Amino acid sequence: MFAPFRLRGMTLRNRIVVSPMATYSAADGTPNDFHLMHYGERALGGAGLVFTEMTCVTPEGRISPGCTGMYSPDHVMAWRRIVDFVHQRSPARICLQLGHSGGKGSTQLGWETIDAPLPDNNWPLMAASAVPWTSSNQVPRAMTRADMDGVREAFVDATHKAVEAGFDMIELHAAHGYLLSSFITPLTNRRTDDYGGTLENRLRYPLEIFAAMRAAWPDDRPMSVRISATDWADRGVDGAESVEIARAFSAAGADLIDVSAGQTWADAKPVYGRMFQTPYSDRIRNVAGLATMAVGNITDHDQANGILAAGRADLVALGRPHLIDPHWTLRAAAAQDYRAQWVPPQYLNGMAQLARLIAREAEMRAADLKV
Repeated sequence: MFAPFRLRGMTLRNRIVVSPMATYSAADGTPNDFHLMHYGERALGGAGLVFTEMTCVTPEGRISPGCTGMYSPDHVMAWRRIVDFVHQRSPARICLQLGHSGGKGSTQLGWETIDAPLPDNNWPLMAASAVPWTSSNQVPRAMTRADMDGVREAFVDATHKAVEAGFDMIELHAAHGYLLSSFITPLTNRRTDDYGGTLENRLRYPLEIFAAMRAAWPDDRPMSVRISATDWADRGVDGAESVEIARAFSAAGADLIDVSAGQTWADAKPVYGRMFQTPYSDRIRNVAGLATMAVGNITDHDQANGILAAGRADLVALGRPHLIDPHWTLRAAAAQDYRAQWVPPQYLNGMAQLARLIAREAEMRAADLKV
């Protein structure tokens, strides 16, 4: 996990990633002091790469009223403040994840009733087809070509703004049932035009968005795409099809496939467990020969090292562990007695003490075993 990794002109000091996680804490799309503290502290915590939460390219593309955006000059200034802190105070790199909620938008904050519509002031939704997330959710309108052109230009504009804000990398969110995912999965894509039916057709619009973003993003900076590698539902995307999806995005210029799964169909039957999504990363990496990032219930450094050493992924992203412990990577370095890990100079004494305490505990356990 402490080996460096390079994507185009960006070199990461280690393979640990702070996964994108919605915090529902913005006002009118603008990140604030919470986001500065949240992302800044995780950069100080030693991870090689920090992802933002899904940041939406239009006001109507937000999941909730608390979601961050990149469609206003105010957003650029606010994100620039965060990016500058990360760059000035740590060696971490920072990636902006861009997305559009599609038919899963206009919902309550994550700690309220999840995926439920707002009690009032809902905004209109659009998706690949007029298929609601559940019977309780708003029915989105099927996108017209004019809608598709407008959303594509919003993604391109957000990409230009990401350059202005100084991000090292951007990711396109094409997973979890949001707008672009609604095109990819046949469960929600009921179109009968050139954007529905075969996988090639279902990928046509997401690839169009990605190609337009890649053209607007500097050549020396990497791009990734997050996919749902399975719908966990009959007649949905499966692991074999996910390899073809990954290959298509790679051919369009993706440098990394962020391999998630599910959240595309309300009646899906996911199979949870330790490292439950890693097999999909493994398959894409070793069948398609692409760089991947594993994510999903990865919680300790032994798991991370095992995934990387076995060649199942190139990067390992941890979400919930970083929510409760922003210094997860520093603790992992201390536990493995890895002294070359960067530590904020202000925290060096704490790191030294932690390493001593962990070593002492290991010695005591070993002595107990001998007895």
